[in-house]
Amino acid sequence: MNALAKPPASLAAWLLAASAALLALGVAVGSLGWEPLRDDTGAGLTILWEIRLPRTVGAWLAGALLGLAGAIAQGLFRNPLADPYLLGSATGAAFGVAVLLVVIGAAPAAATSWAALFGTTGAAFVGALAGVAVTLAMARGVQHTLRLLLAGVIVGMVFGAFAALMMFLAPDLLRTMQAFLLGTTGFLGWPAAAALAVSLAVTAGVAIAFSRALDALALGETTAASLGVALGPVRLLLVAAMALATGTAVAHVGLIAFIGLMAPHLVRALAKPTHRWLLPLSALAGGVLLLAADVIARWLLAPRELPVGVVTAVLGGGYLLALMQRRQP
Repeated sequence: MNALAKPPASLAAWLLAASAALLALGVAVGSLGWEPLRDDTGAGLTILWEIRLPRTVGAWLAGALLGLAGAIAQGLFRNPLADPYLLGSATGAAFGVAVLLVVIGAAPAAATSWAALFGTTGAAFVGALAGVAVTLAMARGVQHTLRLLLAGVIVGMVFGAFAALMMFLAPDLLRTMQAFLLGTTGFLGWPAAAALAVSLAVTAGVAIAFSRALDALALGETTAASLGVALGPVRLLLVAAMALATGTAVAHVGLIAFIGLMAPHLVRALAKPTHRWLLPLSALAGGVLLLAADVIARWLLAPRELPVGVVTAVLGGGYLLALMQRRQP
């Protein structure tokens, strides 16, 4: 046991405190960088309640979904390198958005109406679920974990190739796809935050209900079956929860790297919990990581805004490289 490991409840308190601090930072960062609102009437309140606050809350919720999905994936596949995009949801979402842009010519970066935003979000969500559905069909269900994993890798490559083909055939798509491919929280509003919150509540409830099954799976499928775990139904429900969490997050913020991979690693490094604690702690850690990256992306080069996916890739890659170096003999 790591001598520096914290009790899970203590880590949860620290993560909640960090979330509150980042929430305050998020609403104080505007288009020009550090801009605490001093106008408590009219335009100031509109900026706070209709732009900054829903974006900040939505970013935390999207990160929480990715962190939770990452913990489910790593427990389900018994692989610490598993991430939420393994089942083809990310490239499926990208393909869905590319198809939408070809068909109706809507540009996410230029969308101003609720209908346009819902169309892009809906296309990404349908594409993500389609990717998972094709993966399940190729794997012939969820009975074999290795087959499911390999099918997800294949579907991810094929759907990614399809999305690239769409952009090759219509080069004008490349610029409008950048916001989605690099990740952005710029289109988050209260409806998006509500959808993310509902998805988080549903997926967290399902995942925590089967946390003991994930603990049993960590001992191997044979051992889990001998302990009375119904492997087929458990896998199906956990895959559905992971797909819903990933699809909802990707549909609203695009392809954001490393959050789902890094959040469970960070929790395990700090607390060494069972899945009953690992799942909610990973959600909290994911929310903290994505919201911190979003604040940095908005603040660092203000008034220009960095793609939040670039920030998470740099921070996540650096953390995992440092972790790998530290664990080398």
